[in-house]
Amino acid sequence: MKGDRIEVVIDAGGTTRTYEIEATRAGRRVDVSHGRGVVEVVESTRGGTPVRTARFMSGRVLALVEHPASRVVMDDDEPVTALRRTA
Repeated sequence: MKGDRIEVVIDAGGTTRTYEIEATRAGRRVDVSHGRGVVEVVESTRGGTPVRTARFMSGRVLALVEHPASRVVMDDDEPVTALRRTA
């Protein structure tokens, strides 16, 4: 969804660097996959065609934070009831 973004913080040898990958158009999404020592963040279209790809060594990744796009509240949305904790 447009506005979804993923923030990746990596260790750059004594300092940290922050990268942000964002779904830039309507219908695009941002996916994260990891395996074999690599973290991959891909912005892709509805059909699954990758538009942009960012790859990081998993040993260097300090934090990976997903920021979903804010959702517009509609008039017919029901109020959310908080769950009660039992003693």
